Amino acid sequence: MFNVVPKGINRLDIELSGKLNTEEMKIALDELVSKSKDIKNGKMLYDVIDFHLPSLGAIAVEFSRLPAMFGLMKKFDRAAVLTDKIWLKKVSEFEGVLYPGLEIKAFDRDQKEEAEGWLSGHDVS
Repeated sequence: MFNVVPKGINRLDIELSGKLNTEEMKIALDELVSKSKDIKNGKMLYDVIDFHLPSLGAIAVEFSRLPAMFGLMKKFDRAAVLTDKIWLKKVSEFEGVLYPGLEIKAFDRDQKEEAEGWLSGHDVS
């Protein structure tokens, strides 16, 4: 499942769980692009509930859209990732290196308040 929910004028909350197949990845990326079209200086909160690696077809879809994803990520300044998996925290924060101008910080799933504060620039940790 990949659910994108606008929260205010410059923020998207994204909920991710399970394993995405090819069709689900297409729908998810289309929804992400559509719901972020008017965002500037945006923030994202990813809640990774139960992550499984996407199917090979889904990964191929994501790679085929990399140029569009780079353009999309320029609309965002910060992304907080809520996950309890250490390897996902490291990978998420490394992704910040791939997108200049986008700062990504990972938090435990029970640190939503801290993540919200960091996104808003009012770090409560």
